[in-house]
Amino acid sequence: MTDIQRSGRVVYMNGTFVPEHEAKISIFDSALMFGDMVFEMTRSFNKKQFKLREHLERLMTGVKILHIPLKMTIDELEEACYKTIEANEPVFLPTDEHRLMINISRGPLGIYAPIFGGKMDPTVVIADFPLKWTVASMGKYYDNGINSVIPSQRAIPATLLDPKIKNRSRLYYQMANIEVSQFAGENNWALLLDPDGFITEGTGDNFFMVKDGKIITPEGRNILRGISRDYIFELAAQMGIECIEKNIEPYDVYIADEAFLTGTPFCILPTTSLNGINIGDGKMGKITTALLEQWSKNVGLDIVNQIKTWSAEVAAGTASSAPTPYQFKRN
Repeated sequence: MTDIQRSGRVVYMNGTFVPEHEAKISIFDSALMFGDMVFEMTRSFNKKQFKLREHLERLMTGVKILHIPLKMTIDELEEACYKTIEANEPVFLPTDEHRLMINISRGPLGIYAPIFGGKMDPTVVIADFPLKWTVASMGKYYDNGINSVIPSQRAIPATLLDPKIKNRSRLYYQMANIEVSQFAGENNWALLLDPDGFITEGTGDNFFMVKDGKIITPEGRNILRGISRDYIFELAAQMGIECIEKNIEPYDVYIADEAFLTGTPFCILPTTSLNGINIGDGKMGKITTALLEQWSKNVGLDIVNQIKTWSAEVAAGTASSAPTPYQFKRN
């Protein structure tokens, strides 16, 4: 039995804590019926949560737009997050970081109200899971890089379903992952285009490229405006590097000097090729490296070394081959 099975961790479920392996939501929940759920994933550095308030602000914006009748305030939700961390810290290893997964749905559909005695409240779940299990397979990418692959599956534009609301209706992400999994190699990650042919985002990450010393990222229109994406703008300002938003075509990436992805679990990963064609010299670029080093300095730990250390710790036999938010592995 591994340390991720019946580990003693607990999950916040609508105001109470339950053992992780017993945490369940109803089969009649709107999240299952419609993917009607907003969520956030956070991480810590040296056990300290990074940008938690910003994550919660985005979450509460989704709650408001989707008219989820949540009674908790953002302060109460933040307090519940910290209580969840406090409850789980005793069973975390000293080297573990806290990866919170916060899910909120409108709860069971009204037709099933009699089953719940007429009590129809939103579902609020806060799980605290060791971050290393999310990123343990990613250490190699800092050396080898990601090959971004453009699938036929297009991003759903904001005019149809606004991706700025971080929601669980993500079948198109999975369809893109399944298609990209058919390509040879183990470093292929999907990179989506919008219906106009402009690059939007990956299936759980934001995209950046570097050209002539400038950092360029897609406009915040048909994408999730990531918390890590926003932090790149902060880092760029701190380092005196121009960072701009504009429409990007695949051709622009082919002639870029370097590229990278951002996401909460891994912060930054280098994208060294697009559809198998090298970007720049096919290695992690100087500005990507400098951003990672500055981020590491700001949070007080070596991000790359931490992930590589976890990669070495997690034995191949315990790493799952099941789909992840970023890849769908072939059987």
